[in-house]
Amino acid sequence: MAELIRANTVLPAKRTAFTVQTSDGLALVGEVASPLGQTTGAILCLHPNPSAGGMMDSHVYKKAANRLPELAGITVVRFNTRGTTSDAGTSEGTFTNGEEEGRDVEALLTYCFDQLKLTNVWIVGWSFGTDLALQYAKDPRHKGLILLSPPLQRTTDEQLKYWNSDGRPVIALVPEFDTFLPPDQARRRFAPLKTIEIIEVADAKHLWIGEPSVFRVLTEIVQRVAPEKLPLATEY
Repeated sequence: MAELIRANTVLPAKRTAFTVQTSDGLALVGEVASPLGQTTGAILCLHPNPSAGGMMDSHVYKKAANRLPELAGITVVRFNTRGTTSDAGTSEGTFTNGEEEGRDVEALLTYCFDQLKLTNVWIVGWSFGTDLALQYAKDPRHKGLILLSPPLQRTTDEQLKYWNSDGRPVIALVPEFDTFLPPDQARRRFAPLKTIEIIEVADAKHLWIGEPSVFRVLTEIVQRVAPEKLPLATEY
């Protein structure tokens, strides 16, 4: 008998721990969750601010790793930026509030393409991770950016304008009740980026707490990476 997929559901996948070295010599820890069957694509997850508890196990990313390999054939790559700790361990270095974390993003992109040989890769940033995506995820081999609860605390107008000329999709999921950048403010702040798609998510908050919010986020990710796998199953 099928069971309802819940917050703590862990579906089958191949889960492999890894360590990646940055250009300044730091070892970053992470995990790859790969489908046991056919692969449709991949996401590289850039986590929320570690000074507020963000890490590779932040709940939306953990649930993505627990579900999407089996439900959608998507490989999920998660890692801790410098100085960040999770159950997987602690990445070397010290948190620099986005100043040096660009090296971390670049190292993981290189790992995804050169070592893992992934294709159809999308970058998913959440909160602090959205600034890292907008500023540093410029490797020409990925397909685009999916931004969850973007606060735009560190990204400048000029950095936003870069994505106009880049041409790849940038999708922002903005919670209706986001405490940092609610939808009306998001539309104003993102004005320099003419090509962005802003999706207002009703009843959601910055941390995407609750299964309806998580399901909506995962559905939007799959819509971009592997739309043929929709609708996502709610039972397994």
